[in-house]
Amino acid sequence: MVRRLNVLVTDDELPALEGLVRMLEGDPRIAQIYSASSGVEAIRALEQHAVDAVFLDIHMPSLSGIDIARMINRFANPPAVVFVTADETKALEAFDLKAFDYLLKPVDDARLVESVRRLCDGREEADEAQPMVTVGHLGTNRVIKRENILYAEARGDYIRLHTENTSYLVRIAMTELERQWGEDFLRIHRSYLVSAQHITNVRLGATKGIVWVGGVELPVSRRSLPLVRGMLERTRLRRGR
Repeated sequence: MVRRLNVLVTDDELPALEGLVRMLEGDPRIAQIYSASSGVEAIRALEQHAVDAVFLDIHMPSLSGIDIARMINRFANPPAVVFVTADETKALEAFDLKAFDYLLKPVDDARLVESVRRLCDGREEADEAQPMVTVGHLGTNRVIKRENILYAEARGDYIRLHTENTSYLVRIAMTELERQWGEDFLRIHRSYLVSAQHITNVRLGATKGIVWVGGVELPVSRRSLPLVRGMLERTRLRRGR
């Protein structure tokens, strides 16, 4: 079964915004639709919600669609960007920014359906691909293997990904990271998501616990105790003494 998409639609012209939302609402492959009427609202929405794709107008005051696409490219797991515009001249610049698609207004129903189909296909391929993570480091983007990440730590609106030798600050919600990484990582605390394969020791009590990851002690919350005990039963990790 294909996972349905969560999307954000951004346009400063209300009729265009509402029209595209209505078109997407009629597609059974779309789950949740968020909307924004400005670039500032779009960035705020992306900070609050995990989305698979952003349908983005180009010409908007303050922050243009091009500006927002540049910001999205710096995300740890950026959503696909579909530009929706009446401007035919920005296509080259858009695809230089790794745009997934470029739809011209007025949007044709069949063309939108095809774009959503391709988004679903791309999401399936991404889910099946070798797990990699794009991170910012020293002003540039680099790709690291997810298997090298020991644990993720919540830091306000950001997440710090810790590897054996360094760490990287990325913008993504902890709940979305937990959903994407699945059973390979355990949510041991509201602030920590740890790699099960990198846990070296565990000590559990009646109301709290500790796990050791890469030589670092991390707390296990009371709520997460059953999850960690279940992991112990499956992997037979040695308990701390």
